[in-house]
Amino acid sequence: MMNKMIKNPILRGFNPDPCILRVEETYYIVVSSFEWLPGVRVYQSQDLAHWEHCTDIITNQVDLRGNPKNSSIWAPQLSYHDNLFYLLYTDVKSTKRPFKDAHNYLITAETIEGPWSEPVYLNSSGFDPSLFHDDDGRKWLLNALWDYRIVEGNKSSGIVMQEYDSQQQRLVGEPIKLFDCTPLKKTEAPHIYKRNGYYYLITAEGGTGTGHAVTVARSKHLLGPYEVDPQNPMLTSRENPELTLQCAGHGSLTETPDGEWYMAHLCTRPLEGEYAILGRETALQQVYWNEEGWLRLTAGGNTPQLEVPAPKGIFMDVQERSSLFEDCFDGPELKKTWNSLRILVNDSWCSLTKRPGFLRLKAGESIQSLFEHHILAIRQSDMHFRAETALEYQPNSYLQMAGLLLYLNEDNYLYAYLSHEEGQGKVLRMMRCEADSFTLASHAISLEYDLPIHLAVEVNETQGQFYYHIGDESVWEPLCESQNISFLSGGFTGNFVGIAAHDMQQFQGSYADFTHFRYQGNDDITTQN
Repeated sequence: MMNKMIKNPILRGFNPDPCILRVEETYYIVVSSFEWLPGVRVYQSQDLAHWEHCTDIITNQVDLRGNPKNSSIWAPQLSYHDNLFYLLYTDVKSTKRPFKDAHNYLITAETIEGPWSEPVYLNSSGFDPSLFHDDDGRKWLLNALWDYRIVEGNKSSGIVMQEYDSQQQRLVGEPIKLFDCTPLKKTEAPHIYKRNGYYYLITAEGGTGTGHAVTVARSKHLLGPYEVDPQNPMLTSRENPELTLQCAGHGSLTETPDGEWYMAHLCTRPLEGEYAILGRETALQQVYWNEEGWLRLTAGGNTPQLEVPAPKGIFMDVQERSSLFEDCFDGPELKKTWNSLRILVNDSWCSLTKRPGFLRLKAGESIQSLFEHHILAIRQSDMHFRAETALEYQPNSYLQMAGLLLYLNEDNYLYAYLSHEEGQGKVLRMMRCEADSFTLASHAISLEYDLPIHLAVEVNETQGQFYYHIGDESVWEPLCESQNISFLSGGFTGNFVGIAAHDMQQFQGSYADFTHFRYQGNDDITTQN
């Protein structure tokens, strides 16, 4: 019987910058969350093939209000030592060139579910912090070093390292420049692994786009000098635009109990060769150490594979790909899959008790607010899906709105919403913002006040069609024409599907009652490069 093949990506949709770790028999992957809370999503697996969302770590440790898009929580690193989990992350406050305000923090917990300690501030010299626990008990912080003086291109100038004193909970000594960039440049995402007398430095290079790559270097001494793999890059898609998995890079390693090695890494699956609407995802490659002590793909070469062998003893033939998510709002709390934007969900704007059996969303600021945007959304994890909801809403001004939306960021979204127009009363309309260019559908559909409105959206790759029906009617009507949604790609995140309520008057305190939300994906995972 042949071992099972693991199908990539293992974490579909917006799941970038993976860091993989094994603790006893359980594997964990943590990923970046950027503006979305709760942050640092954690997935767990017993076999590397089947993954489930188990928890999210970042909650009230951060204040993300006002942070610009593509900032906030970057590249977490998870390690485990002396019966303690260590999580490092960056809170990016500004990326306006040539500078970068990126603050690095450390928190700890005895279990992955927490409770987690108060954040310890580390430094702000760069991003992608990583903690290495050496055999002698010393701990070392690594991070990418940002140099605003670099005139052209990315300003990551290499990797810097400094000792961390866990008793004093601060960095000690002086920072040491550990590694300069290779000709690929844009060096970031450092991880150190010790094996057979060598310190191996795994980094990402080439930027997070099509030039992304994994660079490996090694040294007999922690402080270097480090020798770069003569066949660098170890993993990349940069010369192969025909591959399904693009942008391969940002890798980290784990070893199975039987001595097999795997690398988790970032990737994208762009549609039409260009539009990564699902954002940056997580894939897994099986790797090994060759006779010279360098890391290699078991498949040969250096390009990411869509299928890789599962660890020894895993013989299941079918890898389940369930992407059904449903919340009927009839429980004591929201399901953990939901995310909010820059602020945490709380009873002040999101209640399951004020009208039992419904989710009451108190309207927040505008859809482009960086502060009080009252939105609940989930990751788009399929290239083909349908999402549905229904709501009751009584707006009395065009400044009040609620509905169903596709949302990449405050500059790129599609919104099917209920509002109020002078002379028409309650209406259903569509708004679109593409690359910060706003358009409003000219036609507004008049609605009855006392009936719930059902909204749906169907997405087929780069096309999205919104639908509606009123009350108990069973026939869905299209809302406007089909929309090209290729603009819901780019940046560091991926497209989200969600519900929201907005009120630019605020003092009136409007709200919408949602009856349910359902998302059903129907992708067939491609199995050939």
